[in-house]
Amino acid sequence: MKISPARTAAFDVLISIERDRAHSSSLLSEFEDKLSDKDKALCHEIVLGVLRTKLYLDEIIRVAGGDRRLDLEVSTALRMGLFQIHLLDRVPDHSAVTESVDLVQRARKTSAKGFVNAVLRRTIRDNIKLNYKDEIDRVAISTSHPRWLVERWIDEFDFEEAERIAAANNQRPRTSLRHTAKGIKADRPVPDGATASSLVPGCYFIDKITADVRELVDKGHLYIQDEASQLVASFIEVPKGGRFLDVCAAPGGKTGAIGARFEDSVGLLIAGDVNGPRVELLKENCIRQGLSSIKVVRFDAESGLPFGPETFDSILVDAPCSGTGTIRNNPEIRYSLKPEDLPRLKKKQLAILENASKSLKVGGTIVYSTCSIEKDENEDVVREFLALRSDFIVTKPKVPDVLATKDGFIRTLNYRDNMDGFFAAVLERGSGSPPKMKK
Repeated sequence: MKISPARTAAFDVLISIERDRAHSSSLLSEFEDKLSDKDKALCHEIVLGVLRTKLYLDEIIRVAGGDRRLDLEVSTALRMGLFQIHLLDRVPDHSAVTESVDLVQRARKTSAKGFVNAVLRRTIRDNIKLNYKDEIDRVAISTSHPRWLVERWIDEFDFEEAERIAAANNQRPRTSLRHTAKGIKADRPVPDGATASSLVPGCYFIDKITADVRELVDKGHLYIQDEASQLVASFIEVPKGGRFLDVCAAPGGKTGAIGARFEDSVGLLIAGDVNGPRVELLKENCIRQGLSSIKVVRFDAESGLPFGPETFDSILVDAPCSGTGTIRNNPEIRYSLKPEDLPRLKKKQLAILENASKSLKVGGTIVYSTCSIEKDENEDVVREFLALRSDFIVTKPKVPDVLATKDGFIRTLNYRDNMDGFFAAVLERGSGSPPKMKK
């Protein structure tokens, strides 16, 4: 039994994501370091392809194999086989079948070998038709999103837009990057073939991560970061000699983008996060990007910040959120998220925003942002905050009208803007006295 390294790695990554709720981005990076370039590409495509189509593949398995309870190892091997047979053109059917059967044996599920072989061969031989209960069921299964999430998007947007969002989540995102402070100081050129963003100065798109680009990323001269994330960082303004705070800063992408612009002109740059591992990751990322003057601090922003009143001229609150705007890059999010998570996240987001506002100077601005498209985490949080803090107003940054909502917020959408779905609100503190805050 000889299974290709790409399929072995893909199988182990998918099992770990399902069993341990691990993240595909970190696991792929770990496993792919040990693979050749060819195997690395196939592993990456299988893992992300299966994650983006899991519910659709499971429905094919159910129809072709019957309502049979399957061990995780068996269902994973079947998903991988089906994806390669029906959704990946370059893999021969016999290779997909043989190695899927071998993966089941490798996982010591020998009794399921015949079942896996039969199901995969039946889908090759027969035209498997799926029947949907209704149109919502069709969208949910064909785009592989939990029904409750599709129903939310239909309620928040409309049916057509919800279907477009779900479909776009399964498209491969383009790669966007920027120079770090280290890259700017070293006068690194723009990668060959790169095209510039029309929205974010210094943001570039590339078709492929070449060996040269990978080397510059590894050396800390380039940083891969979605255009929407860079867009949010571009809203930050800090006066000369002023003070800036990044409240929920790890892993440090926005911190790095902001630091590259302001490190030499401001009086103080502070970035912080809640737990030790995230703070260490933030420190390492800032060092890798060549940001030597940023002070990294550990704090629990939900409970309170260790800074006095009116300390900062500018604050970024990129709040912890559901991440539904980043499903293109993190497809497993759709399966781990539960409806009950959203009220909990909203409560946390509002507390963090309230606490951060206490340390903002009069005339200063807070940028509140999330990588979520859920209104609970976005517009609702800002409106509740404004009801508590009458001394704050919404101001609109200079963005194209298509990105601005009627209420003066900023919203990006995957299918419309070809970037992750982000929300941002720029909140300016006026001269009025703040009301008494809740304890």
